[in-house]
Amino acid sequence: MRNKIKLKQLPFGYKLMLSYCVFIMIPVLLVGNVANRIYVESIREQTRSIIQGTLHQMKNNIAFKLEDTKRISDMLYFDDMLARKLRHYEEGWASYDATKNVLIPKFQTAVETANRRMWLSVYLKNDTFRETYNVYENMDPLDIKARLYDIYQYHRLENKEWYLGFPTQEVYGTTMQWLQIEDDAKYGRISLLRRLVDISGRQQPYDEIGFMRISVSLADLFDSVDFQKIGEGTTIYISDPKSNVIISSGPELASQRTAPHQSGGSNDDLVIRDMLPGLNMELVAVVPENIVEKDSVKVRNLTLLIGLGCIVLFSIVSVIVSRYFGRRVYKIVKVVDSFQEGEFHKRIHFKGNDEFSKIASALNEMGSNIGRLIQEVYLADLQKKQAELESLHAQINPHFLYNTLSSISRLARFGELDKLQRMVMDLAKFYRLSLNDGRNIIPVKNELEQAQAYIDIQKIKYQNRMQVEYDIAPELVRYETVKLILQPFIENVLEHAWTGDRIHIRICGAVTGEALEFKIIDDGVGFPPGTAREMTNAKDLRNAGYGIRNVDQRIKLHYGPEYGVTLFSRPGMGTTVKIIIPLVKRMAAEGRNKMAI
Repeated sequence: MRNKIKLKQLPFGYKLMLSYCVFIMIPVLLVGNVANRIYVESIREQTRSIIQGTLHQMKNNIAFKLEDTKRISDMLYFDDMLARKLRHYEEGWASYDATKNVLIPKFQTAVETANRRMWLSVYLKNDTFRETYNVYENMDPLDIKARLYDIYQYHRLENKEWYLGFPTQEVYGTTMQWLQIEDDAKYGRISLLRRLVDISGRQQPYDEIGFMRISVSLADLFDSVDFQKIGEGTTIYISDPKSNVIISSGPELASQRTAPHQSGGSNDDLVIRDMLPGLNMELVAVVPENIVEKDSVKVRNLTLLIGLGCIVLFSIVSVIVSRYFGRRVYKIVKVVDSFQEGEFHKRIHFKGNDEFSKIASALNEMGSNIGRLIQEVYLADLQKKQAELESLHAQINPHFLYNTLSSISRLARFGELDKLQRMVMDLAKFYRLSLNDGRNIIPVKNELEQAQAYIDIQKIKYQNRMQVEYDIAPELVRYETVKLILQPFIENVLEHAWTGDRIHIRICGAVTGEALEFKIIDDGVGFPPGTAREMTNAKDLRNAGYGIRNVDQRIKLHYGPEYGVTLFSRPGMGTTVKIIIPLVKRMAAEGRNKMAI
């Protein structure tokens, strides 16, 4: 917000200079930016193509090793003799002979045929075969130089979580999984999981006769994953579906276990991905931005150099232009400011016959005319407003005086001297407060005393037939008001609101928000339905009585159109008159009166 205010307060010359520089520099910066982006994208595409070729070679190398491990499992999966022996349930010498002459040779041949270290674990459903396994005591079996195979019975397998999650439907020759299970992650291994099934009948579903697990080292499987094949400073890693880094090469992920760049590149690094078939893993290469864009720095520096040169050149031109026009605009603004402050005697002159000269001539003439017209209108408006206020005030006093003198006449005719004396005293008090040394603005306290004096006069006339209740907030005495705004409505109630021989009036006063609110509430006949609706909904007092319009006009003349009188009435239920005036403290009024004196 402050920046906007400061920008608005800048002189015209600076704004002209800044706009000139901005609109000239935009095309230069756009062209430079587009050229730089095209060059960088070209480098990125070329780098991406080279890296994708390298990743493809790595993926083929890994696929070959996966296929070699699968070939070992095929030797056992498709072996009819092995399947027949595993289906033969006969203890004693037959079981011993099958283990020694069939199972162990086949498992040992499979392990020795592999081109790398592997650990074969076979789980047999036929419990006539005894278990043959090694005890590793928290060691990695792949660290042992000998070729390893272990034979377990099926009860060791049935409750393992990874086995329970293995696909239940066997697809001949293809159902297998590569997973890290048990302590594979701890020792950096991954295992090929596959069933041994009875394939003699070649009919589905196949009977499961065993299960094999072939574990290989990740380092052997992914030995081709080397960041140096891409370039110094790059990083290459393999991650699982949970974004865990399985193996990495490069400085960036040396101590990290969670794969970065999972959103496709949260920064400007070049990230290339490729899925590894059969593993549900992803091969990711990350080339830092500084390596990709090292050749684009020259283009960027050249663009910046040209931009700075343009800024210097255009700034010099804009300063010259802005000074020429800025001085003229500054003089015009000074004259306009003086006009706003009420000083219409200042004049401005320019040489030549251009637009600035014509503006100066028009301003000089306008200043002369406006100064004269403002003075005339100001004086006329003051006279008119004062005349309207005096006229409205003068209309109230005779109306009230006529009614009161009529009551005094009736009392004198019937010889009620005590009541006559009280009424005359109340009338004198009323007019003493009303005159108020000729001022139309009086304290709220005096206005309430005027209303009380009028009510006392009317009580002499109506006695117990009228009841008046007051609900005035004490803080109202601190404020001022236009005089005679309550009495006309009390008089209007007593003139027109009677429904029988009794009337009840309630006078309220309170401070609401930033305004002073008076209410005169009666339980009389109310306004006719059509008239009440017009005055309530439209706030149109043209059809109201003379006293109501008089008070409303005087309030609006003094305080403005947002203040005044509002009526709420229902036939047979009564009327509420609401008077709204602004909060003006008496101290302000007294200070204003002293200044006037």
